Amino acid sequence: MASTPRQRAYLHRYGPWIVGGGVVLAALIVEAVRHHVLSNQSALFFLILIPTIIVHEVSHGVVALWFGDTTARDARRLSLNPLRHIDPIGTVVVPVLLILTTGIAFGWAKPVPVNINRLRHPRNQEIWVSLAGPAVNILIALAMGAILHLTGNAAVLSVSTFQSWPLVDQILMLAGFTNIVIATFNLLPIPPLDGSVLLERLLPASALPTYYRFRSFSLILVLAVVFLAPNALNALFAHAVSIWESVVGITQFGIGL
Repeated sequence: MASTPRQRAYLHRYGPWIVGGGVVLAALIVEAVRHHVLSNQSALFFLILIPTIIVHEVSHGVVALWFGDTTARDARRLSLNPLRHIDPIGTVVVPVLLILTTGIAFGWAKPVPVNINRLRHPRNQEIWVSLAGPAVNILIALAMGAILHLTGNAAVLSVSTFQSWPLVDQILMLAGFTNIVIATFNLLPIPPLDGSVLLERLLPASALPTYYRFRSFSLILVLAVVFLAPNALNALFAHAVSIWESVVGITQFGIGL
């Protein structure tokens, strides 16, 4: 299908930055691994991160479509094509900065458009649409862990020998780990993250105008949490990963990539 004028305008405006950022990012990862600034598993983690956050975003649009909102489908955003979802800040800049400063990365894709007013029951179904992304991440993590467990590998693999694991096992482990991290991060009750929908639902109607004004500046708060409280985030991720490991019966992997 031919691209729309809006899509062509987006690619014309951001295409060079996206391609250039991708090339720079790939070069940084290669150099960081070569000079032992970044471990192989951290690089693999980042490569798994991109499709993880794209699937997360597409899930919102799919559930919205189930409930009657065709906005994402009409915008051709129910696609796994990365170029339709890359956000210059969340998919390029933030991961690059995190790789350079912490050695671990997470980020976000361009949000899939959802028109809450087009849902059949907006007040209730908005919650399901918002939580669809984290829910799919958790399901994928459980599936990855279940495969490791059912093959018997989970019982014999340990973090101390991770570098010598078969590549398939490394991918399964890191895919589960990555999806748990993304789900946990997005469930934080900070707008515009998905968990904020629960906070919004609990607020009285009289407080909503103030909340909506606050939400327009909320990305600054998210970035502040990411860059000013990395230890607290890592502790939260470690706890979530530990729960996942216990559920699927995997030997302790830990947060230290």
